Amino acid sequence: MIGGAELTRFRELLQRRLGWTFADSDGGQTMTVLEERAAAHSLSARGYLDRLGGRRWAAEIAELAEALSITETYFFRHSEQFRVLADRVLPERIAARAGQRVLRLLSVGCSSGEEAYSLAIVAGQARPGRDWIVSVLGVDANRQVLAQARAATYSSWSLRETPPEIQRRWFEETEDGFRVADEIVEMVRFAEQNVAVDEPQLWQPGRYDVIFCRNLLMYLTSETASGLITRMTRALAPGGYLFLGHTDSLGSHPEGLEMRYDGDTVHYRRPEPEPAPARRPAPRAAPPVEPAPAPEGDVHERAFGLMIDDRFAEALTLLDRHHPSGTRDLLLRGVLLAQLGRLAEARAAAHRLMDVGGPHPDAHHLLGVCHELDCAEQAAGQYRLAAYLDPAFAMPRLRMGLLARRRGDHRGAVVHLQPALELLAREDEERITLFGGGFGRLALTTLCRTELDACGVRP
Repeated sequence: MIGGAELTRFRELLQRRLGWTFADSDGGQTMTVLEERAAAHSLSARGYLDRLGGRRWAAEIAELAEALSITETYFFRHSEQFRVLADRVLPERIAARAGQRVLRLLSVGCSSGEEAYSLAIVAGQARPGRDWIVSVLGVDANRQVLAQARAATYSSWSLRETPPEIQRRWFEETEDGFRVADEIVEMVRFAEQNVAVDEPQLWQPGRYDVIFCRNLLMYLTSETASGLITRMTRALAPGGYLFLGHTDSLGSHPEGLEMRYDGDTVHYRRPEPEPAPARRPAPRAAPPVEPAPAPEGDVHERAFGLMIDDRFAEALTLLDRHHPSGTRDLLLRGVLLAQLGRLAEARAAAHRLMDVGGPHPDAHHLLGVCHELDCAEQAAGQYRLAAYLDPAFAMPRLRMGLLARRRGDHRGAVVHLQPALELLAREDEERITLFGGGFGRLALTTLCRTELDACGVRP
């Protein structure tokens, strides 16, 4: 029989690992979960708690998140917030992002994905043209609901607040329910993330235009909630917006944010920095004599040559020594990081490239390469964006064809491999070197022909 001491210790461990807080009324459910998880590992309650507290146990933390999460949600929940998003927030952010043509939105505690897809639908409808990229990321600690989110198929109950015109435009009725349109699915990706942990890749400063974090803070300890608010504030772009649930409040003067009120909807905006006052320049001192830096072109060509010789680490060291800032150098740096297996840094380099130069087909292709190891669906989505942004780009077509072959979709493979074969003859030599995996034009063309032959097509 589990006693009060074990229950108290279990709650303390959950607070430490997940940042969750519990009311006295939650005791019955929490004790049941403790009993079930201990039994699942053939351990006593004390033995289970010792193991949970003694070392990192990521798989079990994911199981606990599934067992204890409250996951009920639906599309366009609290529709007044989506109205403000569409009418006020997104037009403002679109004007701010006109040079980059990218909108980034984050759903924290996304559960089974309805909120993330709702954000994508609203942002997709608001974007000025097809050349704008809408990127929505949904994060949650519950692995089970994330699997449901990636399936993108929902019951009619999940669409109970969805306007009929949106349901007709963005959902397809299937035998299993209602599936979100592929165009929206391609805008959204999901990641397992414990909000009690500061993940630098997720919380990059100034990254997101809009963050939704609704009805989550109330379940967190004050320390975890405070840390999460700080990270969300930091991750908002200047002028970006934070939406919380009706049960959450940051007060009227939250640090780093300004409160906005629209009708009966409260939300928060990260203010843009005020321009610094002009200063009278100080007298100039004679600059110290330094050796002239190597011309940028020389640095790039030397690093590129090292990459051709498979000397990736040396090439990266050379680039970093000269602080790459141009788009060619940023792309080369991202490819080198991917070759060295430093995928999180490679993804960050690709996003930085888009921050500097706006929608960039090579950056999206690099993201696809990074995602092939962990999520083929996300990789295919990035390749589709690369091919859309540059219809003459052969490499994403080739990769999409190979992914289709890998999952046994011969018809889909042919759709991509045939144009890839034609485009490879005119593909830029530098792109082949960057993304060909060490293979030249002839080898890639042979590979494309071989794969088409395997699909029953004689090229």
